[in-house]
Amino acid sequence: MSPHRTIIGSLYRTVFKPLAFQFDAEFIHNSISSLGEHLEFAAPLVAAVFSYQNPSLKKNVLGVEFENPIGLSAGFDNDGHVAKIMKYVGFGFNTVGTVTAKSSPGNLYPRLGRLPKSQSLLVNKGFKSEGADRIAKRLDGKNLTGHTIGLSVGSTNLPIVNTIPKAIEDYLYTFEVFKEKPYVKYFELNISCPNTAMTESFTDTRNFKKLVREVVSLKIRQPIFVKMPNEIAPADSDALVRIALTSEVRGFIFSNLVKNRKNPVFVKEEMEKFKNYKGNFSGKPTAINANALVAHTRKKFGRDVALIGCGGVFTIDDVIDKLACGADLVQLITGIIFEGPQLIGELTSGMVERNVEIGTPRA
Repeated sequence: MSPHRTIIGSLYRTVFKPLAFQFDAEFIHNSISSLGEHLEFAAPLVAAVFSYQNPSLKKNVLGVEFENPIGLSAGFDNDGHVAKIMKYVGFGFNTVGTVTAKSSPGNLYPRLGRLPKSQSLLVNKGFKSEGADRIAKRLDGKNLTGHTIGLSVGSTNLPIVNTIPKAIEDYLYTFEVFKEKPYVKYFELNISCPNTAMTESFTDTRNFKKLVREVVSLKIRQPIFVKMPNEIAPADSDALVRIALTSEVRGFIFSNLVKNRKNPVFVKEEMEKFKNYKGNFSGKPTAINANALVAHTRKKFGRDVALIGCGGVFTIDDVIDKLACGADLVQLITGIIFEGPQLIGELTSGMVERNVEIGTPRA
């Protein structure tokens, strides 16, 4: 492990985090995002401090070249403010969004909370988004050549988008805005956010079939990864995967947030302070189900699918677990918030040091 990353990690955990965790989580998140955007001018310095490069980490999945298998998942960079700097922090790819067609303020405060003992975050953003057009304008203004950027697409969380046809129309608008953008290397189709007001769900196979059919009709050149729910029975997950494969959508992300507040990973006394809070949870409570679904889907569908393991990644062992389950790539957010920005370099260098097999490229 690099000595300077060890020092940065120690300073983050012992100095910065205890101070930052005294303030509102969303305030700190927004402040860090603003700082990250302003650091674009110092990208080479950021890369020198945080990033780890090694050609053995490169991987091609569904025709997209990834510098390394560790990515930033949707939910951190909602509006694309830090889309450029994340490569220099060390991520092999990073997802902007979830982006919606219309601007939406999201759910009411509080929208973020911390559970350090449970290694989790309460999340209740509800697709807070500046809207597709404004986000596209921002990303158009950044030089993203050489970056592997994805875009997560959802339907706007507003009362006017209250039926499946309206929601599908909303999805399609965002795909149309971004499908010809050269910096968008892949899309995520988010059907599993548990924090929106829609009473019907795209995890219903009938609704999902309609959505996929319409999205595919746009003739999108980039691969699409479906963001899957965490608390879903394997048979129900299989049904969604089969529908997607029928339309030649081959990518899947396992998984989104957990709803079950009796998840055994939660520390009970820590959960007490959130008992009256709306929202669902990221981090370690997602890991068991996410890993099981990755392993199940790989065994069931073999190389017909490309899989991203998402949820509960804090250490190199967590990465190894997801790859061993059959993931082609790994995504995280919560780990970097609890462990520090040097974590990505620790994970990628750790993969090389431990000769981690990143798997067979999937064309």
